[in-house]
Amino acid sequence: MLKGIDSLLTPELLQALRAMGHGDTIAIVDANFPAASIGPPVIRLAGASATQAANAILSLLPLDDFVPNAAWCMEVVGDAAADLPIMQEFRTAIGKHEGPTFELSKLERFKFYDEVKNAYVVVATNEERLYGNLLLKKGVIRVT
Repeated sequence: MLKGIDSLLTPELLQALRAMGHGDTIAIVDANFPAASIGPPVIRLAGASATQAANAILSLLPLDDFVPNAAWCMEVVGDAAADLPIMQEFRTAIGKHEGPTFELSKLERFKFYDEVKNAYVVVATNEERLYGNLLLKKGVIRVT
C-alpha cells in the first residue's frame, strides 16, 4: 500500500503508467474482450470493473490535451448513437480527474480493435457489462 495511490493499481500497472510516454495509449477492456490475443502486453485487474480501473488509472494518468480526442469507447454495434450507462460512467471518471474539457469519443468495433493493437498495454478487467472498453491517450504534466 502507498499513500494517495489507489490500491487497484498493481506494481505492474504502476510501472506501465510511468513508462508510457506522451501520446501512448492504454486500453481498459471488459471480460469479453480478446485481450490475450490482440497483441500488447496484458495486465489483469481481477475483480475490478472497467469503471473502477478507469478511475484508478485516471487518478495518475494525464490525458493528452494536444489532440482533439484522448478518450474513446467502443460504439454499440448496429446503433452508433446508443449511449449506455457504462459510457456515462466513463465520462464521469474523465470529468472527475480531467475536468469538463475532455470528451469521450466513440470508435466502431473493429476500429477500436485496431487502435488497441497499438496500445502500450491492455488492462483486462472483470467488467461483465457489454461495451466496457476504454482507450486513453497519455498527455503531459506541465512543470512550472
